[in-house]
Amino acid sequence: MRYEIPDPLDPALLPVLIAAEDALARLDERAGRHAVAEGFRERGQFFDAAAALWVAGELVHVEDLVLHDSHMDARAPSHELTIAHAVLRARRRLDSADADWALSPPGLSALRGEGGAAVRHDSLDPSALRDETDAPDAADGPMDSALSDAFAELDAAIARSARLLEIHSGSAVMTEQPAIETQSSTVEPTGQLGLLFDDDWDETARLDAWRGVLPVADQLPAALGAAVLFDAWERIEPLRRQHWLGSLLVGAYLRFRGKVGSHVLAYNTGLKTIRHERRRSKDRLTRLTGFLEAMSAAAELGMNELDRLSLARTQMEMRVRDRRSNSNLPGLIDLVLSRPIVSAPLIARHLGVTPRGALNLVRELGVREMTGRGRYRGWGVL
Repeated sequence: MRYEIPDPLDPALLPVLIAAEDALARLDERAGRHAVAEGFRERGQFFDAAAALWVAGELVHVEDLVLHDSHMDARAPSHELTIAHAVLRARRRLDSADADWALSPPGLSALRGEGGAAVRHDSLDPSALRDETDAPDAADGPMDSALSDAFAELDAAIARSARLLEIHSGSAVMTEQPAIETQSSTVEPTGQLGLLFDDDWDETARLDAWRGVLPVADQLPAALGAAVLFDAWERIEPLRRQHWLGSLLVGAYLRFRGKVGSHVLAYNTGLKTIRHERRRSKDRLTRLTGFLEAMSAAAELGMNELDRLSLARTQMEMRVRDRRSNSNLPGLIDLVLSRPIVSAPLIARHLGVTPRGALNLVRELGVREMTGRGRYRGWGVL
């Protein structure tokens, strides 16, 4: 599990390193003070979550992720969609926490699902509060007691399922006594989507080995340090169930170093542009070059997204210039800019109107229809 630190002065890294540093700085400057910064940051959460599954070899539609996040699924959520939503929640958690929280031991433990509250900013987005998954504080209220009972029943059901799987595989013998709740901290999946398990995978030791690279990365330029950390994550593979967490920590690290402080970089969107052969190459220089180019690509895609959102906002505001002061159209503009796609029920719920009224608002605003279906219609900004 030892990771050899590459030579940061390799001449082959300098051109891509300079390009990545420059692109990230320009993106951070624009995203930090842009008129559509909030919508850009929220849309980036969805696009990056879907891209994380694409990098892992799975396809998740962004519109399905939007509806699942709003508890308005058009169909039963798939296993991949559930994982994409976990990526989305983790990104929101990183965005609402302090810059150094994700790389600290409590932060990593919380992201792994082992508890620990995120040290967040004073002003939080309501969606971040909704997605907070930390255990509730100890209290004697009836709600806390009900949650404790529900979690206890869930733990018991998981233990029974694990016992049945062991019996079915022949690794345990059926007895007349009830299933005993066992600790599963040493049982981790062997696949990126958490389908198989490996008893010998020591996540704690591997995480410690990965965190040992942090002091060295801090001595490098921010972009190169983030690339080294991501390469170490890919080589060491600390978390098999949450392997996607490594790309999110790249954005968290760049935010911690102040390179992209306005938001958590949607690194997976840039990683999609790098061929798999380069991302998984045996040559470390090829991998690092690809990771740096992915940062430049993510920054370029972010700049293009800002331009699109700015143009769309200007066009929509021209349509509502002479509307009455209590019109719902300005609220619809903010909603459309904050989601990759919106549906009539989603508009109706956020604006407090009827579904028929939501359709009328969409028609007045002239938003482009994205799906083209009769029973499932969605609108958004390309």
